[in-house]
Amino acid sequence: MKIAYISTNMPRSCGLATFNANLKSAIELNLSSKPKDSFVIAINDSENLDQYKYGDDVKYIIRQQDQKDYIRAAKFINTSTVDACILQHEFGIYGGDSGTYILPLLFNINKPLITILHTVLKEPSYLQKLIIKEIARQSSKIVVMAQKAVTFLIDVYQIDANKIALIEHGVPDYQTGFVNPVKEMSFFKNKRALLTFGLLSKNKGIETVIKALPAIVAQHPDVVYIIIGSTHPHVKKLQGEEYRESLKILAKKLDVTKNIIFINNFIGEDELVNYLSAAEIYITPYLTEAQITSGTLSYAIGAGAAVVSTPYWHAQELLADNRGKLFDFGDDEQLAEIVNHLLSDDKALKTIRDKAFKYGLNLRYPKIGKLYTNLLKELVTENNIVKVPKEFHIDTEILPNFTLEHVKRLTDDTGIIQHARYGIPNLKEGYCMDDNARALIMALMAYDQFKSEDALRLLPIYLSFIQYMQCEDGNFRNFLSFKREYLDEEGTDDSYGRTLWALGFMVGNAPNSSYGEFAKDLFYNALPQIDKLTHLRGYANTIIGLCYYLKQQNDESLRMKLDELCEKLLASYQKNKTHNWFWFEDKLTYDNAILPLALLKAYEITNNYIYKIIGLESLDFLDRETTDKGHYNPIGNEAWFHYSKEKSIYDQQAIETMAAVLMYFQAYTITSETLYIKKMFQTYLWFLGENTLRIPLYDHETNGCCDGLTPVGLNRNQGAESTLAFYVSHLTVLKAFEKEYQFDVAEEKMATHKA
Repeated sequence: MKIAYISTNMPRSCGLATFNANLKSAIELNLSSKPKDSFVIAINDSENLDQYKYGDDVKYIIRQQDQKDYIRAAKFINTSTVDACILQHEFGIYGGDSGTYILPLLFNINKPLITILHTVLKEPSYLQKLIIKEIARQSSKIVVMAQKAVTFLIDVYQIDANKIALIEHGVPDYQTGFVNPVKEMSFFKNKRALLTFGLLSKNKGIETVIKALPAIVAQHPDVVYIIIGSTHPHVKKLQGEEYRESLKILAKKLDVTKNIIFINNFIGEDELVNYLSAAEIYITPYLTEAQITSGTLSYAIGAGAAVVSTPYWHAQELLADNRGKLFDFGDDEQLAEIVNHLLSDDKALKTIRDKAFKYGLNLRYPKIGKLYTNLLKELVTENNIVKVPKEFHIDTEILPNFTLEHVKRLTDDTGIIQHARYGIPNLKEGYCMDDNARALIMALMAYDQFKSEDALRLLPIYLSFIQYMQCEDGNFRNFLSFKREYLDEEGTDDSYGRTLWALGFMVGNAPNSSYGEFAKDLFYNALPQIDKLTHLRGYANTIIGLCYYLKQQNDESLRMKLDELCEKLLASYQKNKTHNWFWFEDKLTYDNAILPLALLKAYEITNNYIYKIIGLESLDFLDRETTDKGHYNPIGNEAWFHYSKEKSIYDQQAIETMAAVLMYFQAYTITSETLYIKKMFQTYLWFLGENTLRIPLYDHETNGCCDGLTPVGLNRNQGAESTLAFYVSHLTVLKAFEKEYQFDVAEEKMATHKA
């Protein structure tokens, strides 16, 4: 069996690199496989591929902040002969916000995957929680090293217990009876050594031990406290050696400088074992309980050291049953009392050491490697069973309940606020016509499907906003400050077209005649501006508005306007179409699906077959360019997608997804082909995490939608545009299910939308 390991790798000074190297050797020992059969995908913390002198087992290098490297690594793994993968996960190792770059790699791997979580947070950030849940979803098995981590994964992250395996941190296969060279060092001779090991940073709590030293030295003047470890690279970059120097100043102040030895190095495993064997007591004085795994603590237990520690999570479990002693966080007096007792009582010291050594025998890497090997064999066997592909199935359980809570939060008596900071309205940015037009459409859809009283109360606010923003010539301004001051003289073709769409939709779907007639007046006041439009998306949005109006009202002059606008779209299509480029422009930019949608809407009104032909042809082209491994992958607005050039992936925007959902639903409406229902649903799932970063944009806590996917992760701001795009898409999906599958999903997906 051949394994691909995804991890940091030696000679990088990193605990994960050491762990991965030991685990790889242990698994290969149990499999009797040759080292060359398996390989490592190494994670670099810089752009320099030659940063570390890796061994021959490293076959691919991922630069931490180069997102494309992760996808290339997945392809490398898939085309290799490995049977399974093992991922070492720790926050801070992988690129992107909270390490999001690892998610596309995991999604694209088609081999069984074991993920080893070295950190499981009790109170993760919103994004950290999403990442761990997605890692679990893509992994065949999640391995953690403490029972507390199992509890957190089940209770905090809602991960199925059957997917979790508990395998403790491995330790070296220590030799006994050897001559320890460390004991011959000058500062060990005739001394009783206390030891702390690890990268230095302020959360290590070493000052607690130094404060305890005067009381310890008073009873045991032969004590020396050895602190091994270089300063954490990130800490050193920001703060230099500030922490180490503060410890030295404290030692001088307490007159224990001669009792402290600093070894400013990241020492190798063999040397560490020698220090652990030579020390009387090993101390881990961490300041908080939030440490789910400690490799150095495991090593100390494995070496049979007498351990004194603060009660962080891993220590509570590993030092149970008198395998060590615990003292309270920051309590130097209690620490001094425990250390003095152990140094004065050889029997008590030996009892702790013996219990630790006996327990540590089960942690030795050959035994730990066997547990992983058995797990791997089980997963590979399962993966080799021929599986019958499942037919496409609409799973309504994954759909969030409908609620207008965030929309109401964004809406005041003027209109809907344009932007938000996280889930809080950003009043400084004011309002825009685009969002209030979308809000009107969404509220009408919500009232139609749910008879929502909240939606009914919102309608006059958005209608009134549109009326306030209409100019004397019928055009519309686009931006309004929070003080209700106009910020432009006239809006764009896009905002005009979107507003006409909203008004046309209101005319055909008004809950009462008053609203309908009001919208009709605004609609007719705006019509003279149609002849001034010059942009394709202005044409398209206006076409959709005319179609909604004409569906309810027969008006031959508007029918002629509709055909004129459609002909402009067709002319642009014929101008730019080539043998492999079926589009209206020489590039794909923003709100792309609105163009095929407009022609398909026009076909529904006019029965002009050419609108259907070009609409579906351009839809198929857009579908090919925005579908990746079964999930929707919209064109990013960073640099768009120009003909014969590289496609821009980020930033991905919610309105792009909304337009595609509407496009597929309209294609279904005029063709009755259920294929388009499937495509619509797959597109909608972009909001729920079926996207390039594998992160949901819909926020179940706020009921808002994040503003997009960026190169480094999720834009957590939840403004009007993205939130309305989600809800228009959501309501469209519910309507489509009701129409195709003859069941009312809306009824079971209602939330607290009434007063």
